[in-house]
Amino acid sequence: MATTSSMFMYSLTIQPPSSITQAILGQFAGTKEQQIVTASGSRLTIHRPDPTQGKISTLLSQDVFGIIRTLAAFRLAGSNKDFIIIGSDSGRITIVEYVPSQNRFNRLHLETFGKSGIRRVIPGQYLAVDPKGRACLIASVEKNKLVYVLNRNAQAELTISSPLEAHKPQTLVFALVGLDVGYENPVFAVLEVDYTECDQDPTGQAFEDLEKSLVYYELDLGLNHVVRKWSDPVDRTATMLLQVPGGADGPSGVLVCGLDNITYRHSNQDAFRVAIPRRRGATENPERKRYIVAGLMHKIREAFFFLLQSEDGDLFKVTLDMVEDMSGQPTGEVKKLKIKYFDTVPIASNLCILKSGFLFVASETGNHVFYQFEKLGDDDNETEFDSDSFPADPTESYAPIYFHPRGAENLNLVESIDSMNPQLDCKVANLTDEDAPQIYSICGTGARSTFRTLKHGLEVNDIVDSELPSVPSAVWTTKVSRGDEYDAYIVLSFIDGTLVLSIGETVEEVTDTGFLSSAATLAVQQLGEDALIQVHPKGIRHIRADRRVNEWPAPQHRSIVAATTNERQVAVALSSGEIVYFEMDTDGSLAEYDEKREMSGTVTCLSLGEVPEGRTRSQFLAVGCDDSTVRILSLDPDSTLENKSVQALTSAPSALAIMAMADSTSGGFTLYLHIGLYSGVYLRTVLDEVTGELSDTRTRFLGPKPAKLFRVSVKGQIAVLALSSRPWLGYSDPQTMGFMLTPLDYVGLEWGSNFSSEQCVEGMVGIQNKNLRIFSIEKLGNNLLQQSIPLTYTPRKFVRHPDQPLFYTIESDNNTLSPSVRERLLNDSSIVNGDGIVLPPEEFGFPRAPGHWASCIHVVDPVTAKEVLQQIDLTDNEAAVSIAAVSFSSQDDETFLVVGTGKDMVVSPRSFSGGFIYVYRFLEDGKELEFIHKTKVDEPPLALLGFQGRLLAGIGNELRIFDLGLKQLLRKCQAQVVPNLIVGLQTQGSRIIVSDVQESVVFVVYKYQENRLIPFVDDVIARWTTCTTMVDYETVAGGDKFGNLWLLRCPQKASEEADEDGSGAHLIHERQYLQGAPNRVALMTHFFPQDIPTSIQKTQLVAGGRDILVWTGLQGTLGILVPFVSREDVDFFQTLEQHLRSEDAPLAGRDHLIYRSYYVPVKGVIDGDLCERYSMLPNDKKAMIAGELDRSVREIERKISDMRTRVAY
Repeated sequence: MATTSSMFMYSLTIQPPSSITQAILGQFAGTKEQQIVTASGSRLTIHRPDPTQGKISTLLSQDVFGIIRTLAAFRLAGSNKDFIIIGSDSGRITIVEYVPSQNRFNRLHLETFGKSGIRRVIPGQYLAVDPKGRACLIASVEKNKLVYVLNRNAQAELTISSPLEAHKPQTLVFALVGLDVGYENPVFAVLEVDYTECDQDPTGQAFEDLEKSLVYYELDLGLNHVVRKWSDPVDRTATMLLQVPGGADGPSGVLVCGLDNITYRHSNQDAFRVAIPRRRGATENPERKRYIVAGLMHKIREAFFFLLQSEDGDLFKVTLDMVEDMSGQPTGEVKKLKIKYFDTVPIASNLCILKSGFLFVASETGNHVFYQFEKLGDDDNETEFDSDSFPADPTESYAPIYFHPRGAENLNLVESIDSMNPQLDCKVANLTDEDAPQIYSICGTGARSTFRTLKHGLEVNDIVDSELPSVPSAVWTTKVSRGDEYDAYIVLSFIDGTLVLSIGETVEEVTDTGFLSSAATLAVQQLGEDALIQVHPKGIRHIRADRRVNEWPAPQHRSIVAATTNERQVAVALSSGEIVYFEMDTDGSLAEYDEKREMSGTVTCLSLGEVPEGRTRSQFLAVGCDDSTVRILSLDPDSTLENKSVQALTSAPSALAIMAMADSTSGGFTLYLHIGLYSGVYLRTVLDEVTGELSDTRTRFLGPKPAKLFRVSVKGQIAVLALSSRPWLGYSDPQTMGFMLTPLDYVGLEWGSNFSSEQCVEGMVGIQNKNLRIFSIEKLGNNLLQQSIPLTYTPRKFVRHPDQPLFYTIESDNNTLSPSVRERLLNDSSIVNGDGIVLPPEEFGFPRAPGHWASCIHVVDPVTAKEVLQQIDLTDNEAAVSIAAVSFSSQDDETFLVVGTGKDMVVSPRSFSGGFIYVYRFLEDGKELEFIHKTKVDEPPLALLGFQGRLLAGIGNELRIFDLGLKQLLRKCQAQVVPNLIVGLQTQGSRIIVSDVQESVVFVVYKYQENRLIPFVDDVIARWTTCTTMVDYETVAGGDKFGNLWLLRCPQKASEEADEDGSGAHLIHERQYLQGAPNRVALMTHFFPQDIPTSIQKTQLVAGGRDILVWTGLQGTLGILVPFVSREDVDFFQTLEQHLRSEDAPLAGRDHLIYRSYYVPVKGVIDGDLCERYSMLPNDKKAMIAGELDRSVREIERKISDMRTRVAY
């Protein structure tokens, strides 16, 4: 990267892509339990399905910095562990194992066979494994196939042979699968087309007569080479192969799935063919043929079946009948092929059936779903069709077969896993007046599409919410004796008294506990074996198990202002600034240390850590004073209450907590001092267990209220609950063990405490005004909460109301019947009984028909009603393509909603019969829309924007300015500014940034006096722009459809010239440069994030954070680009990135630098996702890199975490 670049960005992913392109099932941990491994873009993730709860949790997700194209699981004969083979764009085959003890992926083999990148003749597109785990075949789209023999050596380690070639030039591969042949030589089945003759025949006759063949390749293990064993023509529309069990389990062979038919083929058997059943219904086209898009084979005791999914989402169960011998036992010969309707699920990219009776559907779009099998559809009354009624010859015709879709009978939905794929647009806005903004996004396709609200926080499970007689100031829970599993009492402190509640089946008040009820409480603690302590302003009450009470009174004219306790020690601070320290004696009584320690100011808070395992006392006492300091005092018998260290703070501390927590730096547990300040800032610093020194401070702003801290336990780990204007939880991330501080999606609390009872083992209790609340946190893995509002069709774009918390979406679906046509078909008098049933479209989709568009406009309220308020359907085969809220000066700056539509559009090759611009008025604060008028234009207007009190529209390659008239829009000005098609507009002042579909961006200036639109700067590279935003007056950031992000800057001189008064004439006549504008933009930064950016904007994500660029990707990615402030940070991260490239090379063998420079060399961007892998490295590598950088490991980890926490989650 050129260090001369004047601008540097740090790229981070906030939410990884959620579209699953590949999913495989196996026992990757080497136990009986099955796991699912998925590939999403460049991420490899392993999930653990929990059959007892019907949930799926993520064990590990890793970015491989390369595009994962295929995955396959295999196991060597006799072993019980599955390995993962990855086919990627690195030109190498990768074999990986999952190591459960360290929760990481370990690469076993990396074999290079070709160039990197996704190319036509480099293997990696297809991957198949022999079912007995002896060999794998990796193939390219054309020509090349390589077979690797897998084996094990004397040490039982996996070995891989050199590749055996099975190349055939001028051959295209459509599908391949490993054949189940038992322990005979491995055979792979391939669907191939040989196009040699087509290439040489100019008449096109050879293309008409082209045949698609099913070819068997046999690996001869004895001779160690691959032979082409058998070939036979199949249906030309065939696209998919499925393996049929062989050996002792079945007849072997394959199912070949083509358009409208499924055929069983094998080299020594007859062919059997069935049709794919079509849907029957009033709105269905009886002539429409279906393809099979996904499928799988599943073996059960003594039998097997196939589940195949059509492009509507319908699942069909396919079985094979065998010829029986004299004694009624099935032979290896097939008698017929049978098919019947099973159920309907979302369209899948992969299906996985678990042995525990669950079906995982990796949806192509929308949420992934997890079903449980109720039954296998054996005894239902669905019609079963078999191959006796269909000719086996693919060229012969047959009568189609039909079925009635119905609600699910065999499958039961148990969990839906959030996925934002495809994500089509996004806005960051603060509509709920919280301290941090929310992310609003539209995603999904068809009737399963949603409007989502994303909020940073952890999901909270509310258990109890009960009102109290008055407002308490604090709450504690306590056990009665040390051995108790659960808490016995909840103690509430009020201004002038204390209330004790006992925890049992119900929660009720008790009075005979020995607690002093007439005074407020400062601390409660279970002490020693079976005693209790209550600290109140006038003294300390020590309650023994036999209800004897010892009282230590506070000295005269002084009261206790702060207290801290653990199970063996008590420390209190008096109003005079003195600290009194007690320790438990051997007989269980409290002994006061003879000297009081005077502090320089008033003590505001104290903290004793818990007593470490096997020790008699906590070593340190932390004291916070109102002179904005924290002091660490020793509690060692030889140096009691002596000062160990001191730390100055920016404001007075309001809370302290010494806690040992898991630490990613040392790999074990480390003692931390957590500090909360009156200014609402939280600090976490490492407390040295020997010297008491404080080091490595990390800070975070929680909110405007003073911060309070409490020790709680969540999911088996110690965590800190921090309360300010809203509650936060500090915990260790389950995967990386790095410290995370995340807000809770909950009401603001004044006080909190840990809570444990039979009904709720790990919970928390808190106070909110007069209410006592008990709650728990179930999931720590996901810190972005999603709320969904269902939409009708695929959303395309949306805008926000300028003042109200409302959004307006435009949605459209191609090849889908519009509501009016559906209505007409259903009201047709000739409907047969049973055909008129309307199925819910969110499960079954809308009825399809080529050339039709269904489109609507929605008013969405994501804050109060959380639903769609109004739907306006478009008629006449129009589809909405653009939307904008525009205020017109001619109408006293009233804001109108403007929607652009296209009529009779064909996507490719692009055609249409016209375009319209609709204008709507907002009624009832924007909750309703009133149609005003529509204006016909030549082409669908793909971009609309409010500009200086008028409407700016991109229509084809022309830019036009309209004003609002009574009957239609009035054209005021127009100019042809781009070569092809305007797809986006941005503006500041009188400058307009116009994006072209394939020619990057053009800067245009509008001259009011001359009423001219004049382009003055354009780009040198043809970028296929998908989204843009103005970063400042001269800089534009954008993304293109190949998955790049870039920043372009207009030259300073050209920018100033364009804005000079009276420069219009000069600009019009300025000489063009190479058929373009007179000037060119400069490329500032360029980066390849491996997802197609669909929106980008400059905004803040956290309270008090800096401005950053937030972008969203089509596959559901959320990413940010953070500008660097200092040159020193840039140098540090550049060096760190270089070290990580060599020390932590990407898992799939791709070169990281080349990967991030897929189309254009990476410039001015540092990959934060790679830098964050530093915390996952082994300790020796961390220390080595730290030595090279001349920093400590902690310092590097702090810098990496600060880059993220200062601006994002």
